[in-house]
Amino acid sequence: MNLFEEGFKFNPTIVVEWLITGGLQILILLIAFAIIKPIGTKAIEAAINRMSAQRKLSEGRNKTLQKLTVNIFSYSLFFILIIMLLSTIGINIGPLLAGAGIVGLAIGFGAQGLVSDIVTGFFILLERQVEVDDYVTAGGYDGIVEEVGIRTTKIRSFDGTLNFVPNRNISGVANHSRGNMRALVDIGIGYDENIDEAMSVLKEVADRFAEDERFKEGPDVLGVQSLGSSDVVIRILGKTENMQQWGVERDLRKAMKEALDQAGIEIPFPHQVYVHKNENE
Repeated sequence: MNLFEEGFKFNPTIVVEWLITGGLQILILLIAFAIIKPIGTKAIEAAINRMSAQRKLSEGRNKTLQKLTVNIFSYSLFFILIIMLLSTIGINIGPLLAGAGIVGLAIGFGAQGLVSDIVTGFFILLERQVEVDDYVTAGGYDGIVEEVGIRTTKIRSFDGTLNFVPNRNISGVANHSRGNMRALVDIGIGYDENIDEAMSVLKEVADRFAEDERFKEGPDVLGVQSLGSSDVVIRILGKTENMQQWGVERDLRKAMKEALDQAGIEIPFPHQVYVHKNENE
């Protein structure tokens, strides 16, 4: 189909014909893409949910597989759409596909980082180093994993920042979401206070918290941890459900402060002494 006749002479008849036929085909392709993508996504999620239920996979693993599979499906569908659009507007895709191997080889030498991302991402998924909703430290970032992709991993920091980490930069992973976590609280009392009495008061609070469903072990009053410049530090330690340790520590500090105040045991705090010199004396 030629849009021009006799050099650059514009042929409106050809344009109108192309708009009617080619434009309609493009519209149908776009509508089909808009319909197939959400249906395919829902089908993938349902299939993975069914598989997860059969194999009793964790919720994090289920979300990881869903996001990864949907990601691959979207890339593949987009690639097919581009090929069909090129074919619709009259571009012969045969030579393009034939030359894809040569072009891919040329690009491969300059895209070693991309290949490294994909390979590293594959082993991260295979070895289950991280999963969606895990609290990790990886690639220099600390936060919650939102997505594990074939090229990048998305980590949401606790301040709300979403970090896109290339998989090749994840040389080591510290996963804080595997198993129970430690809840540690240090409480300081004055040197003039009775240590045994203070430990008894703290133990009563710890015994109450032992019934808290967030605790999996303890908490226990370990004893004197250190002797500070103005206080004797007593350590309390327990194990909690994952991601519950910070809330538990806050609640423990509050309850122990209130118990020590009620028992009349001083928790030292910095004091400032002002010396006023009277020059008339």
